[in-house]
Amino acid sequence: MSLTQIYLGLGSNIERERRLCGGLDALASFLKDMRCSAVFESQPVGIKSGPFFNLVVSAYTDLPLMELDRRLKSIEADNGRYAPDRKGLPLDIDVLLYGDWVGDFDGLVLPRAEILKNAFVLWPLSLMAPDRVHPEAGKTMAELWRDAQIDQVLEPVRFEWQGQQLTPDVLL
Repeated sequence: MSLTQIYLGLGSNIERERRLCGGLDALASFLKDMRCSAVFESQPVGIKSGPFFNLVVSAYTDLPLMELDRRLKSIEADNGRYAPDRKGLPLDIDVLLYGDWVGDFDGLVLPRAEILKNAFVLWPLSLMAPDRVHPEAGKTMAELWRDAQIDQVLEPVRFEWQGQQLTPDVLL
C-alpha cells in the first residue's frame, strides 16, 4: 500500500506533558517521517476544565483510515481517555487530514471541522504546513490562519520530546 500524508491534532489537560509525550512515543512506533509542531497552551473549548496543551503532528502512514483511527483510539485508551473516573481529557488525538480525502467515513468527517474553528488547531497547522491547501476551503493553511477570526487565546509553551525542543525560541 502507498503512503498517505496525515495530520493529527493532539491535546491534553491532565498530566499534559506526560500524556502528550506518551502519545507521541506511541505514534512514532508506527508512523513514518513524523514531525511535530510547536506546542501551545489554550483554554478549553466546549468543556469545563483546566487549560490544554495542543500540537499538530505530520506523518505518513500505510494504514487505511479506519485502522489508523482504531490505533489512535487505542493510544487514547492507554492514556486514560475512556476511564470512568477521569476528570478532564488525558489525551485526545484527532485525524485532521488524511491525504486530500473529503467526506464522512463511518462517522469520521474529513477534513476535520476543528481546523477552521479552533486556533489551537489552525495556528500550529499553519506553521507546520503553511502551503498545504485545505481540501474544502481551497486556501492554504497560512491564508486561513491570516484570515481567521477566532476568538481564542493561545500561548506557545516550552515543550521537549525525546530531547528535542518542539517550540522554537522565536515563538516563546
